[in-house]
Amino acid sequence: MTELQQNEYEQHYVVVSGDCHAGPNSPVYRDFLEPRFRDAFDEELAERQRLIDERQAEPARFVGDREFQDEWFGEDEDGNSLHEIGLRGGWDAKTRDEALDDDGVCAEVVFPGPDAVTGSMGAPFGAGFIPVATRDAEHLLAGAQAYNRWAAELCQDSPDRRAGLIVAPILGDLEGAIAEIRRAHADGLRGGIIIPPRWGEYESYTSYRYDPVWAVCQELGLPVHCHSGPAPHEDYGEVRGWMSVYGYETIFFTARPLWFMLMTGVFERFPQLKMAVTEAGSFWVPDMLWRLDMMSMREHGMRKMVDTKGTLTMLPSEYFDRNVKIGSSNTRRRELARRYEIGVGNIMWGNDFPHPEGTWPYTRDFLKDRFHDIPVDETAQILGLNQVDFYGFDLDKLQRVADRIAPTPADLGQSGDLGSKWEALREAGRMWLTDEDDVGAMAAAASMTKGTPA
Repeated sequence: MTELQQNEYEQHYVVVSGDCHAGPNSPVYRDFLEPRFRDAFDEELAERQRLIDERQAEPARFVGDREFQDEWFGEDEDGNSLHEIGLRGGWDAKTRDEALDDDGVCAEVVFPGPDAVTGSMGAPFGAGFIPVATRDAEHLLAGAQAYNRWAAELCQDSPDRRAGLIVAPILGDLEGAIAEIRRAHADGLRGGIIIPPRWGEYESYTSYRYDPVWAVCQELGLPVHCHSGPAPHEDYGEVRGWMSVYGYETIFFTARPLWFMLMTGVFERFPQLKMAVTEAGSFWVPDMLWRLDMMSMREHGMRKMVDTKGTLTMLPSEYFDRNVKIGSSNTRRRELARRYEIGVGNIMWGNDFPHPEGTWPYTRDFLKDRFHDIPVDETAQILGLNQVDFYGFDLDKLQRVADRIAPTPADLGQSGDLGSKWEALREAGRMWLTDEDDVGAMAAAASMTKGTPA
């Protein structure tokens, strides 16, 4: 190994989580609400407590199997559980920074909703990372404002390490939401906005009604986000709730706004607008891009119903590369094997702190397992450089944090010539555009992860 190669493997990665969650204990929101909404919030808190008591009486029905419960709620020698540490990190900046340091994470993108297990820390009136119209538009906007005010205070602590997102309930009170976007951005939330992935009785994202939202986000450099969580819960039944069905199809509903916007010219009208779909994986992206490109190119099976001329001047995959990134939390091996179809520059890893479905607090082990044979330059992009570019983090400042806490390529088991293993797939790229043999290249991608965890 040359001295240059040796230095490469000793350089600390700038690791940025594109998906973390924060929020206070629910009663704290009362101080951030306008006084006229506080009585309604008190009633909501009482109902939340009733549901929490119900969950505690029958935990297996609500929070996974016994093995998960023992791991998540079990106490260590100091009497702390992962659940308690995570929730404390949801609102306490010092605990939060310590948890990120232990995980080797230099910076984070902050979404609402720290408690994904008991549901005890949501923002008022259904505002949060999947804002839905559970109350009238006035209450939903008030809840969003309460969260945004609180989040701005959190992000003032370690500001170089946090990009806080703005909850923007744009469905009901569009003008009020736009005013809140401007106010919260001025208050220090610079990471982007969160929009509802499901629109219910309102117009979908095919509508030009939302162009003022896209315009202000383009103006302020705020990426638009959809985060996993939405799904038609009314379809799952009252007794069991069939979380297995929910766990499968929430990804579809989370990603759905993206193809609405890709195919209806939103990124043509707003060429600097940025968008991210977060915590819905990235495995589905190649097939989505293949199908959208085929539709746009008027492949034979699409000709009778699709004509994007006059709406799109580029292929959907080209808009995707220019405007979109995927918050691919807990990135799997199968997704890494398809990274040249997804686009190495489009994938943003995240640890999902403090949710148990993410990699926290075992991130260092997960990274070694998933990235041990991925080329260093591509690993650097996925673990942090894509996020730095998308959210405008200061790379020099984060490198100083990285040199203190973050893993090196050697720590991830990376050594030698890692590029040759992937050369054929890299050259194939998006096979529907490079005239490569789709079947052969897909078989090669599958073979790269054979015998390793998914």
